[in-house]
Amino acid sequence: MAQTIYIINAQGEQEPFSLQKLIRSIQRAGVSLSVSREIAQQIQKEIYAGITTGEIFQKVKDLIAHYKAAASWRFSLKQAMKNLGPTGFRFEKYVAAILQGLGYAVKLNQFISGKCLQHYEIDFIAEQKTDVAFALSKRNIKQKNFYFGECKYHYQSGMVVAQETALANWGRFWDLQQGAFALRKKREGFSLKPLLVTNARFSARAIKYAKCTQTLLWGWKHPVGEGLETIIDQYGLYPITILPSLNKDLAELFSQKNLLLAQDVLQLNIKKFALANHCSQEHLEVLRQEAQMLLADKK
Repeated sequence: MAQTIYIINAQGEQEPFSLQKLIRSIQRAGVSLSVSREIAQQIQKEIYAGITTGEIFQKVKDLIAHYKAAASWRFSLKQAMKNLGPTGFRFEKYVAAILQGLGYAVKLNQFISGKCLQHYEIDFIAEQKTDVAFALSKRNIKQKNFYFGECKYHYQSGMVVAQETALANWGRFWDLQQGAFALRKKREGFSLKPLLVTNARFSARAIKYAKCTQTLLWGWKHPVGEGLETIIDQYGLYPITILPSLNKDLAELFSQKNLLLAQDVLQLNIKKFALANHCSQEHLEVLRQEAQMLLADKK
């Protein structure tokens, strides 16, 4: 029987190395099962007690890159979302872009009053259309849902969204749903729901509380099988920061232009965009090629 090797995760805690978990992670990047097994088995030979998950990630990424460059980029999705930071504003824009890509009508940074308090700042509101590609709520899918959304972005690795955030989110929603704006939406036939989105994980108590209050949580590997990373992969809604040739200046420019998805580069008139924004046409062409490679096998 093979000896269990304990590695250090992003929270600084020990956990047993799982070959099957690593194989699934590699497969998520679009690597075949046979190659995923081969890479994971190679990593298993190289790891040692106390190695960090960050070190394992880099080893895996390098091996995937030898197989297919675009797959190594997809494997880096979590890092790409981290690169939207260090503040959470770009993440909010990215979440809006994802929801719009799924068929929702979204507005960012809205000030809405409740019954008790006035002018809550809401990260986003999202209205479910009848032809959405993915229904956030599996209950009453045919029902018109209206979401009051809050984003919790974490720049540091290993962070979790705790119960306090879920408590505060529900308390605000409880007041909002009794305000004039929410009551008008109810008269229009909408079912109002709170939605909490993060690039990190939720604590067990946050999940338990959200389930009790019917608050929708959407984050890394949550809900199981329909987490943020799964939907991004399924619909090709990758952040523009996943493109390896993107520099900080262009990342800021694209954010200002509300171009948060890698696929947005494919819609640009490269020559006009370069002239209008005083940036390199050659650099934009490289980004276009990378976006094409990234999305080629998602079609």
